[in-house]
Amino acid sequence: MQMVSTKLTTFLLILVAVFALGACSSSGDTSSKKTTASPSTSYTVKHAMGTTKIKGTPKRVVILTNEGTEALLAMGVKPVGAVQSWEGNPWYDHIKDQMKGVKVVGTEDQPNLEEIASLKPDLIIGNKMRQEKIYKQLSAIAPTVFSDVLRGDWKENFKLYAKALHKEKEGNEVIAKFDNRVKELKQKLGDKTKMKVSVVRFVPGDVRIYHKDTFSGVILDQLGFARPASQDKNDFAEQHVTKERASAMDGDILFYFTYDTGDNKGNELEKDWISDPIFKNLSVSKNHKVYKVDDAIWNTAGGVIAANLMLDDIEKYFLNDQQS
Repeated sequence: MQMVSTKLTTFLLILVAVFALGACSSSGDTSSKKTTASPSTSYTVKHAMGTTKIKGTPKRVVILTNEGTEALLAMGVKPVGAVQSWEGNPWYDHIKDQMKGVKVVGTEDQPNLEEIASLKPDLIIGNKMRQEKIYKQLSAIAPTVFSDVLRGDWKENFKLYAKALHKEKEGNEVIAKFDNRVKELKQKLGDKTKMKVSVVRFVPGDVRIYHKDTFSGVILDQLGFARPASQDKNDFAEQHVTKERASAMDGDILFYFTYDTGDNKGNELEKDWISDPIFKNLSVSKNHKVYKVDDAIWNTAGGVIAANLMLDDIEKYFLNDQQS
């Protein structure tokens, strides 16, 4: 009996050990699967106001700049809230189909904090030049990332937005696609880039001759276009231009765009200038090389979608026999 009892005890101990080993193995596998399925995606983004830690890939994003809205859309992110476009009701014509259902949260100059908070965002993207005074209030609502300025090359801010969205790969693909298109178009243009391109904007109360540090100026420079001597400068623009300075607008080809808020003042200013004998006496006018283009696309929107549409315009006017 003692021998049977000893054997039974030994068998039970072995059986317990086997079950214990199996349990440990099963527990280890489960832990491994959890780690693989739910990796940590917290990351820190350095920006114009300091650094911001973001937990997880943002899904509810509020964007407070027009060019930022285009950046999000280009990377496949539809914001839950966005500031109203400078033109359109409430969005630019070229993005309105993609913005259906997006909540308007004020304007770039005056974002609506209450509306933003009501959307319960997990990321807010804004701009220091526009919204520095309310950065702390925005940060109290959700992690907030600010770009610095809103002029010149759209790609600088775009790269920051891609980091904030945790979509650097997608962002790099968007930039690479644009850069390749610029390269291909530049080759097609050939000697046409030797034409001196003049850029003029009519704004209520102000006439501007744009230089190279502008949205359209940067793209023209990337394509290799020449500019009239008075415009071949790495700054913003000559502002409050009088008709005595109309000669500074001359070039081989002139593109102009008009910002009108709906009161027709911008359009009236444009008409006054374009119909004036002084303007009509410019060589570019006499040669019938003056073209009106969309203000949103060539200037106001300031983002990647507009940049590609501007390339469409360049191709149309220089390569598709649209000049008269």
